[in-house]
Amino acid sequence: MNPISNVCWMFIILALSACNQPTSTENTPPNIILILTDDQGWGDLSISGNTNISTPNIDQLATTGVRFDRFYVSPVCSPTRAEILTGRYHVRGGVYSTSAGGERLDLDETLISEVFKEAGYATAAYGKWHNGMQAPYHPNARGFDDYYGFCSGHWGNYFSPMLEHNGEIVQGEGFIIDDLTNHGLEFMEKNKDNPFFLYLPYNTPHAPMQVPDRWWNKYKDLELTMKHRDEEKEELDYTRSALAMCENIDWNVGRITEKLKELDIAENTIVIYLSDNGPNGWRWNEGMKGKKGSTDEGGVRSPLIMSWPGTLKEGQVVEQIGSAIDLLPTLAELSNLNFDSSKPLDGISLAPLLLEENPDWQDRYVINHWKNKTSLRSQQFRLDSDNRLFDMVKDPGQEQDISDDHPEIYREMKGVVDQWEKTVLTELPSEDTRTFPVGYEGFSNTQIPARDGIAHGNITRSNRYPNCSFFENWTSLSDSITWEVEVLNEGDYEVVIYYTCPENSVGSTFELSFLGNKLVGKIMEPHDPPLKGMEDDRIERWESYVKDFKPMNLGKVHLTKGVGSLKLQALEIPGEEVMDFRLMMLKRI
Repeated sequence: MNPISNVCWMFIILALSACNQPTSTENTPPNIILILTDDQGWGDLSISGNTNISTPNIDQLATTGVRFDRFYVSPVCSPTRAEILTGRYHVRGGVYSTSAGGERLDLDETLISEVFKEAGYATAAYGKWHNGMQAPYHPNARGFDDYYGFCSGHWGNYFSPMLEHNGEIVQGEGFIIDDLTNHGLEFMEKNKDNPFFLYLPYNTPHAPMQVPDRWWNKYKDLELTMKHRDEEKEELDYTRSALAMCENIDWNVGRITEKLKELDIAENTIVIYLSDNGPNGWRWNEGMKGKKGSTDEGGVRSPLIMSWPGTLKEGQVVEQIGSAIDLLPTLAELSNLNFDSSKPLDGISLAPLLLEENPDWQDRYVINHWKNKTSLRSQQFRLDSDNRLFDMVKDPGQEQDISDDHPEIYREMKGVVDQWEKTVLTELPSEDTRTFPVGYEGFSNTQIPARDGIAHGNITRSNRYPNCSFFENWTSLSDSITWEVEVLNEGDYEVVIYYTCPENSVGSTFELSFLGNKLVGKIMEPHDPPLKGMEDDRIERWESYVKDFKPMNLGKVHLTKGVGSLKLQALEIPGEEVMDFRLMMLKRI
């Protein structure tokens, strides 16, 4: 076995030059559609053997394309997205959390969207971004011409929710996955005569568990014949709702493949389908150990399906292991793209496994890491985060530690993990000193959400998960909300806040300040809608419920270039509270 190593892109280019180069039927660059689901386990597809669910459209992609049997991602959302986008382990790019800034991907990383845009592709992303909100972390600043969706780690409402389109707040239309797919179909139609890169990072079956009646009605009373290996852990209605959401995804995948046929571009389009981590609940997953958040097999094994009619062999099953870090170099080679990565890639191209009958393929190691837990996978073995060794061929459920039986393999794999943690893991700073940027050149709007703020005094967050939360219980003049920001361009900014306020608290006055610049606002109209979300939840959620927050224009403030605390603080509270706060939009004039 070869220990893991950092492979520079120049070496990859030289190695790839010896490989057979694919060509489409029209000898034009292939379109790319990359579909990423959220919290869908390997077992949440009928192609995986799960008889609880029917996913005929995804199954069809697999039977007419290539399916990877052992493909690995990170245990949670934003790290996997970072690895797909960069071809590098997520810790290298500064991703260490799923919220409050820790999900951001460092600005000196080269993204797959930038690679394809530089090659002349039209680029779009529709869905959950989860690698930074404020430009230049925003998808529009990272190679995507068009973006529609939300940049947080999860969203609180899936039916016509508040979303954004290229930095502007908009209202969604219908169930979110259907809506995102609609935008994808329109993008495909618009660019059918030009090469395009379409990224569809769906946000289901991530909680809250919301799905239209059409899908829920099929599953709400379904007897589940296949269950988690520890049946007592499984919450059956949670499983039913997750499977219903997965079947809705399958329906939307069918819409995409039908559109490709309608536009007559199927044979010149590569479709990739995978998930970002293991299942978000205890449900059938072929007896694997672990779920979302775990570095064990069940937490990191993902389906990976690639379809390219006429080029990739129908029904092929690739047994060799692969990883999310491999997608960038693989798609670059399949598309005949040469590019200079700003940093060495960790991933390797899987193209030989896709195109060659008997590829000369070396065994390799794949690292899975999250929250101080590191696991190492080879073709046959897994060394888990507790340094236990498992034969994944004979013991796929990780039941029997065989470290003592294979001391040489154990020592080698332990050495690889130790070296990775001493080198790669140490690239992640011990403290995140990155501020939230405001006023990035070329981008008029900067969103400043409650998610990224720090509450002081009595103010509390609506839920312990920050991503789709708001601030409440603002009851004292000493209470405040702050954000550590850097204003990149000095100038006048229009300020709009999204708030709720009961009638008896109208008249509250508050101040926005930054480096001596101040703007005073006053709440003149009540807006006190109820919490919502529970009416559409199939099971009780643990994330924050949401409200229909109202925008209020405060006027203009002059912001000086520099680093400091952007602060909201009350000046007068005639009632019991100031407001509930969800979001502030700063628009450079």
